[in-house]
Amino acid sequence: MKILLESFAFAPSIGGIETVSEILAEEWISHGHEVIVLTATPCTGGEKYTYPVVRNPNIVALIKLTNWCDVIFQNNLSLNLLWPNLLLRHSAVVTVQTWLGIAGGSRNLLETIKANLHRICTCVSISKAVAGHLPCPSTVLGNPYRDDIFRLRPEIKRSGDLVFVGRLVSDKGADLLLQALSLLKEIGISPSLTIVGDGPERKALLNQCDTLELSEQVKFVGVKRGEKLCMLLNAHKIIVVPSLWAEPFGIVAIEGIACGCAVVGSEEGGLAEAIGPCGITFPNGDSGALADCLRMLLQDSEQMLKLTAKLQEHLRKYQAQVVAQTYLEIFESLLA
Repeated sequence: MKILLESFAFAPSIGGIETVSEILAEEWISHGHEVIVLTATPCTGGEKYTYPVVRNPNIVALIKLTNWCDVIFQNNLSLNLLWPNLLLRHSAVVTVQTWLGIAGGSRNLLETIKANLHRICTCVSISKAVAGHLPCPSTVLGNPYRDDIFRLRPEIKRSGDLVFVGRLVSDKGADLLLQALSLLKEIGISPSLTIVGDGPERKALLNQCDTLELSEQVKFVGVKRGEKLCMLLNAHKIIVVPSLWAEPFGIVAIEGIACGCAVVGSEEGGLAEAIGPCGITFPNGDSGALADCLRMLLQDSEQMLKLTAKLQEHLRKYQAQVVAQTYLEIFESLLA
């Protein structure tokens, strides 16, 4: 099968869409299919892939590539890459990675066009929450994680209490987590917290730690990826995902679960689906409820064991090979 994987964002850019596109391309190649990746992300040199990556193609190249394939897979809708298929009419599958933008309760012209384009493609949603937001039917299929990297490492001592992984931006709720730690400190509970990541809110978070007298509990370790992040997650008991906005999914929760962490995360959007039976949720933005969840798990080791005991069954549907094979079955059904 000839698969044109259109991913507006791709390596060397770093993010969830980029990672998912790489995982799927690698898996489909391993199954013997031809894959060409089409992206708007420029190259920074030194890249090595087992498949061609075409960056910012001109109109002629874009039409030729669209005509070459048996099926188009778009990892999140991109009008700039998909438009030739409105003429050529190949089978097209679009995975919806986030909410369709809505401002003031109504869609603008571009958002309306995108919504209607979803109607003429075969749609996949990364969570039931996202599927419920679409104007058309879709298959629900969660994003894959790098199960070759994120796994249990029994030789690592799980000596840390809490870990946060994410960009240090307001939407991710690291400040809410610090507020919850302050509430716990008032009742004599002082768990350690490791903050993994960087971003524009780092200085404000450091100042907040000083103001709340949490500096001795909280450690900022910067960005960690791959095996280093796996080892760090294996060294902690609970991963906290306190997003203020409704996450469409929650791959960081999946990675934490794969490394043996229980999860405490905000309940709106698709994050609760990613957490599944391996953690507990609290209302978005509620520092008191977050503190209560943390207190309960920190003081109840038996409950922690119950949550982490369910990880293998929960993770199975997010394994790279399982997700990639499900996509192939979707493609084959369209070509039959």
